[in-house]
Amino acid sequence: MRDLYPKIKPYATHSMDVGAEHKLYVEECGDPDGIPVVFVHGGPGAGCSPYHRCFFNPEKYRIILFDQRGCGHSTPHASLMENTTPLLVDDMETIREKLGINQWLLFGGSWGSTLSLVYAETHPERTLGLILRGIFLCRPHEIKWFYQEGASHIFPDYWESFLKPIPENERDDMVAAYYQRLTSPNEIQRMSAAKAWSTWEGRTSTLHPSKTVVDHFAKPHNALSLARIECHYFTHDSFLEPNQILRDVDRLSEIPGVIVQGRYDVVCPMQSAWDLYQVWPNAEIQIIPDAGHSALETGIIDALVRATDNFVQRLM
Repeated sequence: MRDLYPKIKPYATHSMDVGAEHKLYVEECGDPDGIPVVFVHGGPGAGCSPYHRCFFNPEKYRIILFDQRGCGHSTPHASLMENTTPLLVDDMETIREKLGINQWLLFGGSWGSTLSLVYAETHPERTLGLILRGIFLCRPHEIKWFYQEGASHIFPDYWESFLKPIPENERDDMVAAYYQRLTSPNEIQRMSAAKAWSTWEGRTSTLHPSKTVVDHFAKPHNALSLARIECHYFTHDSFLEPNQILRDVDRLSEIPGVIVQGRYDVVCPMQSAWDLYQVWPNAEIQIIPDAGHSALETGIIDALVRATDNFVQRLM
C-alpha cells in the first residue's frame, strides 16, 4: 500500500487580490520545474491542510495549493460576499495566469471534485487531466440525502445532534433552517450552528470512527467557514445550472481522468461517481471496498498516490 509522501514546506507563498475584498492564500511546493498540479480542496469552505501537499512526488510536481474564498488563510474569513462557483473558477484562472502556468493537472475531492470538473469543462484547453475523489455533482437529491433524509437513517445517533439546534417546526428544510442561523447577527447562534453542521460531516466521513477527523471539523475556525460557505452554496443550488456537470461532460472527452471512490462513502454516495464514469469515456474508476469519504483512509491514500505517480509517467 502506498502512503503519503514525506512532509514538505512551500518554497513560495502568495496573497492574490480577487474580487472586491477577497485575498486568496496560494502556496507552491515541490519542484518549480515539475508538472504543475493544483490541489482543489473540499467544502466549499474547508481550506487546505499541510498533508494535502503530500499526495504528490515533490521531485516531479510543482504543487499549487490555494484556499478558496472565505476559508483557510484566505480573507475575509467565512465571507459569503461574492462567493460563487463561477467566481471560484475565475480565481483558478487568475492563479494559473499569475503563476505563468500554461496547463495543469487538477486534483480534488468531494466539493473539490465538483469545482475541478466545472473548471475543466469551462477551460478544457488548460486541463492536463483530473484526479478526483468522492464525487459530488451538487444535484438536489445529493443535498437532500445528506442534509434532510438518507444518511440520517445510517447515523440516527449523530443525526440527533445535527437536529438539536433546529426547532421541530423548521426541520422539514434543514438547509434553510441552518442558513438562517449561520447568517444570524447573533455570534453565539452562528457558532453553535456551525459546530453542529461541521461535526455531522466529520463524524460521517470515515468508515471507521476517527477522532482526528472529527476534531479537525469541529475546530471553530474550520467549522465556521465550512458551515457558512457550504450552506450558502447549497441554498443557491451551488450556483450551477440543473445537472450542469453531466450535461457538459462532452467537454472532457479528450481529458484523462481517475475517479477514486469509497464504496461506503455516505457523504457523497457512490452513485454520483458511477453516473460520471458512465458518461466520461476517458476516465477510469477505482472503487475502494473498505473506505468511506475521507481522503485520509488507507485505501483512498493508496489509490490517490498511485494515480499521481501514474500521471507522472503519462505527462513526462
